[in-house]
Amino acid sequence: MSTLQPWIHDLRNAVGLGLQALFKEPPLTAVEWADKHFYMSSESSYNEGKWTTDPFQVAILNAMGNDLIAVVNFVKSARIGYTKLLMANAGYKIQHKRRNVMMWSPTDPDAESISKSHVNGLIRDVPVIRELAPWFGRKHSDNTLDQKLFANRKTLWIRGGKASRNYREKSADEVIYDELSNFDSDVEGEGDPVTLGDKRLIGAAFPKSIRGSTPKKAGSCQVTKAAAESPYRLRFHIACPHCHQEQTLKWGGKDCEYGLKWERNDLGEATKAWYVCEHCPCCFFHQDMVEASKDGRWICEETGIWTRDSMDWFGPDDQPIRTPRSIAFFCWAIYSTWTTWLTLVDEWLKVKGDREKLITFMNTTRGEVWDDDEGEKVDWEVLYGRREVYPEVPLAAVTLMGGIDTQDDRYEGRVWAFGPGEEAWLVHRFILTGDPASEELRRKVRTETHRQFTRADGLKMQVERWCWDAGGHYADEVADESRKLGVHWVIPIFGASTYGKPIANFPRRKKNKVYKTEVGTDNAKELIYSRLRIPVVIPWESTPGCVHFPANDEICDEDELKQITAEKKKAVMVKGKRELRWDSGGRRNEALDCFVYALAALRISQQRFGLDLDALAVAMAKPVKAEVIEKKPTEQPAQAVTNDWLGLEGKSPWL
Repeated sequence: MSTLQPWIHDLRNAVGLGLQALFKEPPLTAVEWADKHFYMSSESSYNEGKWTTDPFQVAILNAMGNDLIAVVNFVKSARIGYTKLLMANAGYKIQHKRRNVMMWSPTDPDAESISKSHVNGLIRDVPVIRELAPWFGRKHSDNTLDQKLFANRKTLWIRGGKASRNYREKSADEVIYDELSNFDSDVEGEGDPVTLGDKRLIGAAFPKSIRGSTPKKAGSCQVTKAAAESPYRLRFHIACPHCHQEQTLKWGGKDCEYGLKWERNDLGEATKAWYVCEHCPCCFFHQDMVEASKDGRWICEETGIWTRDSMDWFGPDDQPIRTPRSIAFFCWAIYSTWTTWLTLVDEWLKVKGDREKLITFMNTTRGEVWDDDEGEKVDWEVLYGRREVYPEVPLAAVTLMGGIDTQDDRYEGRVWAFGPGEEAWLVHRFILTGDPASEELRRKVRTETHRQFTRADGLKMQVERWCWDAGGHYADEVADESRKLGVHWVIPIFGASTYGKPIANFPRRKKNKVYKTEVGTDNAKELIYSRLRIPVVIPWESTPGCVHFPANDEICDEDELKQITAEKKKAVMVKGKRELRWDSGGRRNEALDCFVYALAALRISQQRFGLDLDALAVAMAKPVKAEVIEKKPTEQPAQAVTNDWLGLEGKSPWL
């Protein structure tokens, strides 16, 4: 009898496998199936044991399982269980819904690692999957590293994403891209991986495409590109335990009134972490967040639609709506139930200004894309190579604006000509060295401000308006010069401390008898750098916005163009948010600053004194006798050297 026992055992298994085709488990959602069957294997989990779906994971896993949702994008940080969610979903699809699943990792070694560490654990430790794998643990044609064919005739393919051949000849019901941002953007010249992979779904009754990854660098980050295609971008909102107002959890930091906060000891180590609500001054802790997340909602802030579990969906009026076809989740490590907030703070404190560590922190902990903003970079060599020969003031120019930069040992100035469409030409440069507080150096600057220029048709012109840097140690001296030269003609300016301010915010009233004006330097630089990239197509034809430089080393040499292009955007943390700020990196940038000030002078002239470049161009096109229009000598009273002496109250004297 004992010799027959192995045969009886094999017969029992064979009969059981044959009868499985007749068995149909009661319908379960992906979360219900995972909480009932899934297991966290020791070789791929921090804590081995039975799986329980965390509250913030419920909607994500159910979205993977919901047949009405065709596309699921997941932009995520590390430590939120993404790979476990994929494995639970794969087991659910193969055993419960009986679907063919194809999964790609960035490379073949990555795919092999997933197969060995995660798929094998899924098969071994989940009994309902193990029953479908009679070949497990031995060599078999149905059991290879890149393909598992189960007893219910459903297949799980695990392939690397680099080779185009890995995207061919398979018919899948579901495709999965693990760590999509690490894939090649073009697979062997045949196209992007998502387009190639999604073609495997043609003919599927319930096609499903799941794309997930920690984000990478802007421009090349494929998961953020994929997420941008979804009309619904969802973030997890929880209610404050005190005021019960919903909010997404944010980084915070010392510069922000709300968000994640912490204390450090004398060694600089984090000793305590908590969260400050953005709606009330109360704080709560990690355990409070875990409890509050049980009632959390995934909300699309753009459209107002929301869900708790991806099975029932609601509009902004809380009325039920149709399940969306394509969605994107955004989630970061602050919601993790097994990673403490103190751990997140420890990681941040280790960054210490290291750029590469900051990139890693933003990508893997904050779940945010890294933007180097290389698109703003302009090469000085390109500008140098396109310098032009033109008259002192080109015929198309209708007004002159000036900018003066104040340094500790000199004053630097630039004169820019502007025409219709704000086409611009650099026409003059001066650098005067000495003590900025001295009367002698300031007298030399006054002489420069009264310099005359000749347009191509012989018309004599002077600078319409100056903006003079008064943001440093010599604010009083600059204000004094404004009062001497004319408070409407020479404007003391200072850079805005807050980003996003207008290029020029000319005050309605004087302060200390001058119109000291705030200049939004960041917006001005954005505009200048965008215009520096406008090509000079035909030098003698109008090109709105184009910036021209003279082939004259006295005005525009290599150093001038290096200064114009000295700055680029640098990532900094401001009130807990990563922002891009203009930074020269220690390079000289006086030429750029003077351009900013001249642009500010143009804006003041347009917005407060009625300058219209297009109308002025039409008026100046009429035949007129060339004449000199001079400012009064600087020794005259201030009111005599403003535009009021023409009776125009700041309007252009050329009208």
